[in-house]
Formats: sequence, C-alpha cells, structure tokens
Amino acid sequence: MVPPPADRTVFHVDMDAFYVSVELISRPELRGQQVIVGHAGARSVVLSASYECRRLGVRSAMPMGAARRLAPLATVIEPDMDAYRSYSLRIMAIFREITPLVEQVSVDEAFLDVTGSLRRLGQPLGIGRIIRARIRDELGLPATVGIARNKYVAKVASTRAKPDGLLRIAPEDTVAYLHTLPVGALWGVGAKTAEVLGRAGISMVSELAQTPVSTLERLLGSNGLHLYELAWGRDPRPVEPVREEKSIGAEETFADDIHDSTVLRRELLRLAHRVAQRLRESQRQGHTVALKLRYADFTTMTRSRRLVQPTNSAHALLEAAESLLASLGPRPQAVRLIGIRAEQLSTADGGFQPSFERSDGNWRQAEEAMDLIRRRYPTGSLQPAALIRRSNTEKGTQR
Repeated sequence: MVPPPADRTVFHVDMDAFYVSVELISRPELRGQQVIVGHAGARSVVLSASYECRRLGVRSAMPMGAARRLAPLATVIEPDMDAYRSYSLRIMAIFREITPLVEQVSVDEAFLDVTGSLRRLGQPLGIGRIIRARIRDELGLPATVGIARNKYVAKVASTRAKPDGLLRIAPEDTVAYLHTLPVGALWGVGAKTAEVLGRAGISMVSELAQTPVSTLERLLGSNGLHLYELAWGRDPRPVEPVREEKSIGAEETFADDIHDSTVLRRELLRLAHRVAQRLRESQRQGHTVALKLRYADFTTMTRSRRLVQPTNSAHALLEAAESLLASLGPRPQAVRLIGIRAEQLSTADGGFQPSFERSDGNWRQAEEAMDLIRRRYPTGSLQPAALIRRSNTEKGTQR
C-alpha cells in the first residue's frame, strides 16, 4: 500500500557542478579554480561551471563568449559525455541500493522515495549522510541532498543546501519554511511570471499563499491554482521509478558550417557510437533510425528508416544513417547541425537475430568490449580510430 503524500519521505539528490566535478577527478590541480566545461567555439554554450565561476555570474546554457568575458581566467575543458554517463550510471546504482523507488530526472539528478527504507536504514538525515558519503568515497564526487515530504519541497531543500550540503524540511515545518521564500522558489515562476506577480504586489510565497485562487487564475491562467498548491507545500505526485524513453538520440551543432561529406560521415560515426552506448546502457534497442540535418539557413530535414531487425549496435545505426544521408542527394548549402536518433524502442533481451555476415557479430562484440573498458576506466577516451584525429573546426555544441 502506497502511503499518503504527507507520510512519505522523499529525497532530491543533485550532483554539484557535475561535469566539472567529474573532470576535476583527473585534474585535481584545478580544484578551487575557475573551470568551465564546454566547447570553445563561438556558437557553443556553457555546459557546466565551477562555483568559482558561478560567483562571477557564469551559468549553464550561457553563450561561451559571454562566460569568457565574465571569467577571462577560467580554464575551458572539452566535455567527455561518455565519462559523465558512466559516472551517472554508478550514481544511480548507489541510489537503487537505498530504495527501488528512484526517479532519474537527468544525468546528475534524481528523486528517491525512501519511505520503505526507514526501518532498515534509520532516520532520513542518517540516510542522506550515507548517500553523500558513498558518492564521495566511491566516486570522489560531491552531492547535495534535500529531504522533505514530497518532490517539490525536497527540490527546494536541495536548492537551498547547495553546494555539497544536506537539508531536511520536516513535514510540520514545511509551510512555515516555504513562506520565508521569494516567489521565484516556486516551480513554474520564471522572470515573466515573477514580473506579473510583482505588479500585483506579490513577491513572497507567503503573499501568494494568501491570495485568492480566483485572483491568481486571473493573473496567471491555469497555472494560478498550481502555484497556490505549491505555496502551501502540496505536491501529490509520486516518485516514478520508470520513465519510459520513446527515443534515444544525439546531435552536434558545428562551430563552423560544414560542406565536407567526409566530416559529416565521421560525425555520424561518433554520434552512432554515443547513441548505441546509451541504448545498451538502458537495455533498449531501436526499430527505426532517424537522421536530422539542419542547414546554414536553419532549414531542417529529417528522414527515418525502419530496420529489418531492432538494434543497439553503432555499426547498424551508422549504416542506416549514412544511407539516409545519401538519400537526401546533393546538399544545397552547408550543414549547421547533424543528429541520429533511435526510435520505436523495445527491451533488449540479450539476444539478436544473427545474419549471414560474420562481421555483424564482430562489430557487436567489439562494441560490447568497449562498454566494459569504459565502465572500468570511465575517464578514458576510448573511441573508434577514425575519430581520434578531429580538427578544431569540427567541434561544436553537443546534446
């Protein structure tokens, strides 16, 4: 039987400057310094910034040029997405040893419902200390934990405890705590909503909580009731451990528009390996492969093809993507972005339909061996030989 929301104990665990923290494991000399993870190209954005940079105003998703003006002394590190995913898998594995009710929100963030673990592991603050200690001792990474009676308040707690902190908002203190905060602490209140509320004389959560719902709905539409409920600490949503992905993909925005077909095919190779690795990590396989191409004028083309048999092999994804690229014919202009996506996912049961080509099995075995090596050495740079030499002009913004 699922306990009612008021009786739950929910954690929000958020890694601190995750990409930067992973990079500092192999670059300890940069600890305490200004560090930015992202590509150096003019079109690139900040993926992660150390707290030394954040104090200067640098934020994730900020254009790299603006970030460099704010922090001209910062060291910029190229992202290693494979390493970040590897550490993410290990972090989530630790969470699942605490409770099976883990809802992964992003690569470095999750909600945990530990209600059923209290008898086995003790009080909430003690469990929070266990989680933080294990992540630091086993992985060398800092994490912040917020604890509350529901997901929203747990998120508030973790935000207030950052960086590298632990905060529990007890159920009986929830409303009093929330009412000390500005309205910007509520989910769904961005700059525009805050401006609307400000013109109505509402700047604190306590003021919003005392405003009639009818008034809030007149100001904010259907979002008014939602914010009113949050202002009183009400969030009935359960922690949902299964978040079904309908597709898995990766794309690259180039620093300079690309004419060269060889460069595009090499990028497809890299993206195919990234997508295939994510498929295998999630024990999924794709029945359809989609190609995305965006030209210099932002015209975007997509093509897809259903496979004869589902796959999580980079070799098979690449073959389909290259065929789709060729089917587009002569390109009218240079390419700004290219991407691959595996769609119509199903569970991979470990088996596959063998073909008459021995090379298919060889490719699969090679890719699985690469997975094993990456898990053993997550900060390494194992990749196909064709990708080892990559010119600066090919580097852009990855997603």
